[in-house]
Amino acid sequence: TCSWVYIRKVAASITFSKAVNVKTLFVTPGSTWGNGYNKSFNGKLRDEVLNMEIFDALFEAKVLIERWRKEYNHIRPHSSLGYKPPAPETIYPNKQKIESDFAN
Repeated sequence: TCSWVYIRKVAASITFSKAVNVKTLFVTPGSTWGNGYNKSFNGKLRDEVLNMEIFDALFEAKVLIERWRKEYNHIRPHSSLGYKPPAPETIYPNKQKIESDFAN
């Protein structure tokens, strides 16, 4: 979930920057500077994967992060969605098996 304290800090930083006529060098769209949801996701990724593993190879990191991403998006319940996963996996039945079951 997004922390209101974090949002207030970002808003205060932006307001202060404007008041003293300071501009940010570059803030990419979707950066954590202005997106609490992105910051929340990055924090979970760091806490649950990156800080828990020592990767010996880039391939190992890719495999473990992809495994975590699938679990995060397809299995893990999210409280903001009524404790349902954001994109539950859909199982498509085998068409040939269905046809053979009905033929018998």
